[in-house]
Amino acid sequence: MKKLSLLILVSIIMLFAAGCTSSGQDTAEPKHVDITVSAAASLTDALHDITTSFEKEYPNIKVTYNLGSSGTLQQQILQGAPADLFFSAAEDKFDELVSEGLIDEKNGINLVGNQLVLITPKEGKNDIQSFQDLDKVQKISIGTPETVPAGKYAQEMLENIDEWDEVKDKMVFAKDVRQVLTYVETGNVDAGIVYNTDAFISSKVNVIATAEEGKHTPIVYPLGILNESDHPKEANVFYDYMQSEKALSILEEYGFSNLVK
Repeated sequence: MKKLSLLILVSIIMLFAAGCTSSGQDTAEPKHVDITVSAAASLTDALHDITTSFEKEYPNIKVTYNLGSSGTLQQQILQGAPADLFFSAAEDKFDELVSEGLIDEKNGINLVGNQLVLITPKEGKNDIQSFQDLDKVQKISIGTPETVPAGKYAQEMLENIDEWDEVKDKMVFAKDVRQVLTYVETGNVDAGIVYNTDAFISSKVNVIATAEEGKHTPIVYPLGILNESDHPKEANVFYDYMQSEKALSILEEYGFSNLVK
């Protein structure tokens, strides 16, 4: 009887020890979480480098991007598409989500700025020296103004320099600014208007001119956490990291201007 009781006691002790070990292992291993960032297409290359750096520092958080035009991404979020953060290329697209109660103002920041430039194919033979020369070409590409902030800024700028009416019938509208860049690189259009950061990454285009300050709405990129984020803690970690010296220096390397300073 004593032997049986001893065996039962030993079994209980072993089970208790195994449970403690398992609990300890669960605590030691961080939970892996995926977060989704809906981000403007013009941020693609910079975000790739930032993510590499971020995931080395926070290996338990994997960042997935939904890249596209800010207007399209905004509409997706309004219609219920899952996202943890929104990184827009336009304040108005971002502000609408704030007004709709999808982003809290205290969880948003104007992170970086950009410039608008006129580009032509590297191998092109167009005699274009400025935005005022666009009436000399046959095809010009900009992003669709209703959904692509770069296209909206481009139309606004051309209207303010009295060129829009001269060139609007030559426009080839694109789904986002990266498609404009591709059209110019491949010679499918004679010229395009993109962000400075897009031209920066391409060896296949010439930068002809930069839009004058004051000729269009300032180009500002707000970043914010969605109120309905499934992973608010991890989203906040990424949000804070994007404001770090490391992340901002990468964005500056790609031609963005730091608005956090």
